[in-house]
Amino acid sequence: MTRYAMVIDFQRCSGCGACIITCRNENNLTEGIYWSSKINKTVGTFPDVKYEYIPTLCNHCEKAPCVKGCPTGAMHKLDNNITMHDPDICIGCRYCMARCPYGIISFNWEKPHKFWKDDEEIINDGTSSASEVVEKSGGTVIPYYNPDRDETLPGIRPKGVVEKCTFCDHRVNKGELPYCVTSCPANARIFGDLDDPNSKVSELIGKFQTTRLREELGTEPAVYYIRSFKSASYVTSKGGL
Repeated sequence: MTRYAMVIDFQRCSGCGACIITCRNENNLTEGIYWSSKINKTVGTFPDVKYEYIPTLCNHCEKAPCVKGCPTGAMHKLDNNITMHDPDICIGCRYCMARCPYGIISFNWEKPHKFWKDDEEIINDGTSSASEVVEKSGGTVIPYYNPDRDETLPGIRPKGVVEKCTFCDHRVNKGELPYCVTSCPANARIFGDLDDPNSKVSELIGKFQTTRLREELGTEPAVYYIRSFKSASYVTSKGGL
């Protein structure tokens, strides 16, 4: 069996936000919805303070509360451990959002990308309206649209359903890494198969002490965090499939 997981290396992560930006492009996300996000805060007491930055995404829990609570089976587990969502049978009850302890599931309250349908100019005869930008760029809904996302989900999810990170299942199905992993300039994200003892994720989890968000809940998250500052090193890699 394949059991996909991700390791995020705090020591390599610079907090640049490339994972957040590229995730939005890859998955055609609308305004206000983030599949890849962050927790950032200042911790400590002055003068001994530090800035804490934690990249976040769906944890693809082995014992996923969102799956257990979904009344239609729209939220479900794939054989490879990816927690997947089917908007075609989602009834928008948002029970999965209430059950998720990580707050990473979003709901489409409005028709997605409505900004790009606006035909009002900021400056009359001086600027293009959003709809004109779409037209002049050759877009149909938004200026940039990734058709690959449509391989396993609607390329743009409709109003009235939830959505979340899928570990870029449409890429993984083709033997490609999730786009946030590929686009990370610091190689801070490593992806692979936990059931393969020779995979990079297995190597790193075995070598370094790991933490997972809210482990005490017993959800068995598939996103592991390693290092903060450790002198020990490893050969950098994005992992593999």
